[in-house]
Amino acid sequence: MPELRRDPITGRWVIVNKEAPFTPKDFEVVHDEFKGEENCPFCYGHEHMTPPEIEAIRPEGGAPNSPGWKVRVVPNKFPALKIEGELDKRGEGVYDKSRGIGAHEVIIDSPHHYKGLSELEEEEIQFVIDTYLSRSLDLRKDRRFRYILIFKNFGSIAGSSLEHGHSQLIALPMVPKNVREELKGAARYIGYHERCIFCDIISQERGNGERIIFQNRYFIAFCPLFGRFPFEVWIIPVNHNCDFGFMPQEEKPYLASILKQTMGRIKEVLDNPPYNYIIHTCPVNIIEMPGGYHWHIEIMPKLNRVAGFEWGSGFYVVQTPPEEAAKYLRKELSV
Repeated sequence: MPELRRDPITGRWVIVNKEAPFTPKDFEVVHDEFKGEENCPFCYGHEHMTPPEIEAIRPEGGAPNSPGWKVRVVPNKFPALKIEGELDKRGEGVYDKSRGIGAHEVIIDSPHHYKGLSELEEEEIQFVIDTYLSRSLDLRKDRRFRYILIFKNFGSIAGSSLEHGHSQLIALPMVPKNVREELKGAARYIGYHERCIFCDIISQERGNGERIIFQNRYFIAFCPLFGRFPFEVWIIPVNHNCDFGFMPQEEKPYLASILKQTMGRIKEVLDNPPYNYIIHTCPVNIIEMPGGYHWHIEIMPKLNRVAGFEWGSGFYVVQTPPEEAAKYLRKELSV
């Protein structure tokens, strides 16, 4: 019989298929045809094809907007929001409006066209993490912004229009609904239990062990019991920290390591699927920091389609129980 499971953070429900769980081979993975490097604006020598860079890591020096970089940040050519102007918040009857103020940047992970995160060296992944942190800290200086969302789309099914590895950052003048639900759920839990829900989840997952894929001194990667998608993986810092932007220096190599391991295992087990990953962190430019919250990375392979039932009900149907998914990703079950 299927099993209903409730997310203890947001209260969202999922339906888990426990009768006939899908194996990795049961999913129809959609692969894109590679277009190659010739006309890629993110490759070495094509810097003129992007807007002027905002920031870059150049260990050996070199002029801006030229080769020699390890990670490069440029404005999105087709931004969802624009940075110039004032918010101009206003109401029209029951409706609220404001101008589309924000920032939309592209973080080019590497000069290597065909290398994903799992193929990069840990030092190269740490360059990416350093850039995420640098842009987050810089953009929060703008008092108009309330949230910095960092995310990655891989594959056209997941929303990517370019195959060269890149991430995106959007600075928003308000806190997104999904994050507000997490913050409210964490606040309710700590108000009732006087404990952090994320710390309790980490403790329970470590005690159980069946959904953990990797763990190290500072991070845990696991398939959450309440995951909305097959083979969904979360990476959470073990130490209590709500703000990704203030991750301690000593934790960065450990994050680079577990991110490389996790993405490598997803690629291997699921045949390099399209995916999205997002970094959920606390808001910026607020007076009181939220309690009982850990920033975290949510990794969601695109193995099935969200259809009418999911949109209409808010329930998600998960064809592979997280416990089974973790076994495959730990390689306890053969693909």
